[in-house]
Amino acid sequence: MTRPRKILAWIVGTLVVLIAVLVVVIATFDWNRVKPTLNAKVSEALHRPFAINGNLDVLWAREPQEGGWRAWVPWPHFVAEDLTLGNPEWSKEPQMVGLKRVEFRLSPLPLLAERIVIPRIDLTQPDANLQRLADGRANWTFDFGPKDPDAEPSKWVMDIGAIGFDKGHVVYDDVTLKAHADVLIDPLGKPIPFSDIVGSGAAKKVTDQGATAQDYAFGFKVTGRYKDQPVNGTGKIGGLLALQDAAQPFPVQADVRIADTHVAVAGTLTDPRNLGALDLRLKLEGASLSKLYPLTGVTLPDSPPYSTDGHLQAKLHEPTGASFEYQSFNGKIGNSDIHGDLAFVASQPRPKLSGKLVSNQLLFTDLAPLIGADSNAKQAARGSESKQPAGKVLPVEEFRTDRWRAMDADVEFTGKKIVQSKDLPFTDLYTHVVLNDGQLNLEPLRFGVAGGNLDAQIGLNGRTTPLQGHAKLTARGFKLKQLFPTFEPMKTSFGQLNGDADISGTGNSVSALLGSSNGNLKLLINDGAISRGLMEIAGLNVGNYVVGKIFGDNDVKINCAAADLGIKDGLATPRLIVFDTENAIIYVDGTVNFKTEQLDLKINPESKGFRLLSLRSPLYVRGPFAKPSAGVQAVPLLLRGAGMVALGVVAAPAAGLLALVAPSGGEPNQCTPLLEQMKAGKAPKTVQSTH
Repeated sequence: MTRPRKILAWIVGTLVVLIAVLVVVIATFDWNRVKPTLNAKVSEALHRPFAINGNLDVLWAREPQEGGWRAWVPWPHFVAEDLTLGNPEWSKEPQMVGLKRVEFRLSPLPLLAERIVIPRIDLTQPDANLQRLADGRANWTFDFGPKDPDAEPSKWVMDIGAIGFDKGHVVYDDVTLKAHADVLIDPLGKPIPFSDIVGSGAAKKVTDQGATAQDYAFGFKVTGRYKDQPVNGTGKIGGLLALQDAAQPFPVQADVRIADTHVAVAGTLTDPRNLGALDLRLKLEGASLSKLYPLTGVTLPDSPPYSTDGHLQAKLHEPTGASFEYQSFNGKIGNSDIHGDLAFVASQPRPKLSGKLVSNQLLFTDLAPLIGADSNAKQAARGSESKQPAGKVLPVEEFRTDRWRAMDADVEFTGKKIVQSKDLPFTDLYTHVVLNDGQLNLEPLRFGVAGGNLDAQIGLNGRTTPLQGHAKLTARGFKLKQLFPTFEPMKTSFGQLNGDADISGTGNSVSALLGSSNGNLKLLINDGAISRGLMEIAGLNVGNYVVGKIFGDNDVKINCAAADLGIKDGLATPRLIVFDTENAIIYVDGTVNFKTEQLDLKINPESKGFRLLSLRSPLYVRGPFAKPSAGVQAVPLLLRGAGMVALGVVAAPAAGLLALVAPSGGEPNQCTPLLEQMKAGKAPKTVQSTH
């Protein structure tokens, strides 16, 4: 052997011996000797007390999953028992985390590049106490920087691939969320396949994305409070949380009740290190949609009890803010079905809700809570603090304008079919709801009514106190035979109802808005009919009395009914209300007070032709909206035309009402000659009664 070869052999042999000696030293070294130094160094790095109180050891084992030559090389496994990690100085509790045992494998080669790579770390019986204060300080946030601000930051980087765990206990206190949770985690007796919980379709979707969801390995129970509401629930999770592989799904299932809101989810969490994304089936149910606001910050209207079932996808680190999509959900609100898609983005300066909702069969009564028009019992059930006073008709429940500036919204809603009794003329509904910095607009709110349309443009300014509201309504083409489908004389009618209203007011309820309202209302009906039966259909007992007094029990044809009312400070005063029937012309005068909910109307009929009226005195309708009374005034009827006061006064209203005249099935509209005569300052042609 040549000299160079001998030297090389000696070098190689020496290295082999040194490596062998190093392995023997590491394998036989009592690692507990380094615990004091290790505890001190970690405590210094974390700026809080850390201690390994039990045994510290290093075990050597092969890792078949590494593949190739690495599968045959023993790797060091560090095992530490009875570990504690303290809290920062500001916490009142001394300990943040306790662990019965920690085991992790260290990859040696990356140490040469100043990287600490731990492919997997297993935690045995973790016990954690997580806290966050009102100022945002949280004990799970660590300051790894040097105490000396001028010192060089460390170049070392730590990478943890996955975390495994077994039974544990976590207490969570968060002042900012007004939350306290106590969570117990226990291994399931037997792992449950992912597909058994989420269904084969959802499991296949994960597989199609090139990932494999692990089985559910642990169950948990949670009790506590969230946003000052009681919380309790159960759920299941996987056993291995992948931190480095953002595409590896972590199975999650939970069934939780927060007060009377029930939340059930099942699906996956991906990229848990950054809370990256959620892909869940979400079921929600509760007493009212409005009660989701304190839990989620999403402004939703008052509603009857609801339930929904859909697919929730969340991306929590989008540049524009965390985004949530509730896709293809189905459910019920009250007795109405609901379907659609909603998206919520936590954007700046305000988050925004957008989407499209559809109801195939919408019960009209399920819309009542939107304006507080449901009963006191139902209001109490959905958590309303307002109560409708006895004898009060207009809803007094206040709009929650303080919530309107918490978010923006752009949502379309379509009610394809409005279902109620056969007497209700509403057929369908469409509205486009736009909420922008406290300004709520319905652009438009459109109802299909009796073959025609009721179009409304409604604006409610919640930026002001009290709220400012404005409504512009247009009624066109209401077919009278559809408006009263059970009234036999109307079935052959070609008549229509048309009207316009432009009203504004201030106040935080429907009652307050109308009680302070200003504006105008115009209404025109031609070629109809009236009787006591029609009043019964409409539920108007007073109207039944009035019709009976004027016409007896007979059905009477209406040639034209016209109304023009001015409204000032909640007091509606007729400029003109006239009914032209085959037997008489009837004038109505007086006031309707929305502020006090009082009627004070006088009805003057004038006989036409030889169908003589037995009534010789005016009628009155007086009293509260809830229970008005009617009777005969103790004065005789005045001369012909007295109900109009002065013809010159009604000329302008008559001219304005002519714009609402519409052809009725090709027949002449009998409102035209009536209004033309009034416009010209002439009394409608009648024949004096001989009674």
